[in-house]
Amino acid sequence: MSRLGPRARQRGAALLTAMLIVTLVASLAGAMVWRQYRAVQIEAADRARAQSAWILQGALDWARLILREDARANRSEPVDHLGEIWAVPLAEARLSTFLAADRNNNSAEDGPEAFLSGSLADAQAQYNLRNVLRPADPALEQRTLERLCENAGVAGGTAARLITQLRAAFAEQTDAASTAPLRPQTLEQLRWLGFTAETVERLRPYLTLLPTPTPVNLNTAPREVIAALFDGMDLASAQRLVQQRQSSPLRNLEDAKAQLPSSIVLSAERASVASSYFLVSGRLRLEERVLEERTLVRRRDLEMQVLGRERVNLQLEAGR
Repeated sequence: MSRLGPRARQRGAALLTAMLIVTLVASLAGAMVWRQYRAVQIEAADRARAQSAWILQGALDWARLILREDARANRSEPVDHLGEIWAVPLAEARLSTFLAADRNNNSAEDGPEAFLSGSLADAQAQYNLRNVLRPADPALEQRTLERLCENAGVAGGTAARLITQLRAAFAEQTDAASTAPLRPQTLEQLRWLGFTAETVERLRPYLTLLPTPTPVNLNTAPREVIAALFDGMDLASAQRLVQQRQSSPLRNLEDAKAQLPSSIVLSAERASVASSYFLVSGRLRLEERVLEERTLVRRRDLEMQVLGRERVNLQLEAGR
């Protein structure tokens, strides 16, 4: 067995040292490249988030302008119906088409593909759960909610349980250690009171939860809500009202009385032809991500007050 001389051993040690140095340099270079890549990704995500927020804020401002102009046009006779411009949804459109309208704007082709859509909905088209808390006629409000729950096909006893939970949540709490449930601010937060997501989804077309008691707008409400709102009302009568308002919107409650059975008692606290609360929905599709924002707006004369905003980030499925 041959033995390496001192010179050979020195060359072997030098080669091993060089290999270790190369490995260390490669590792450091790889780590630096990875950190740079992550920094670029984070910066791009922050930029996209900021751009999305600006675009959706612009969409909200546009919706508030439409509501203000509608209020100005109907100032002498407040009326809101589905034939007005605010009720026309904005179909998904490329933002570059709007930017291209400005010939001096060269950014239409520079940025990523972005698509914007949105809609304005009357929040008073549904029955407001706040109404069950007012003391005027709690039995009537309970019967209304029971009829709506029946139309929604939820489990029996849901209406009574919902009323009990809401009254407990919104009762005056004098004890700091009170076990009262949390006060929900939106319909989704009914899950805080122990209701399942399926129950909330079934109730969504018929119920809402607004900051104050509100009447139902007979110009925008679905027939199920109109039929449940009054004792002695049926779906057929509600459907006739819905068909009639398509060609001739209700201008006041007297117009509504002419379309309803004579036994129906109309109250301005429970029914109206105008609305103060609206839900603004905006959807921005930017590359593979979707940002949705829902905003509750209260209109008081010509003042538009933002009461709450909810933002949802979604990831598009592959291949879409």
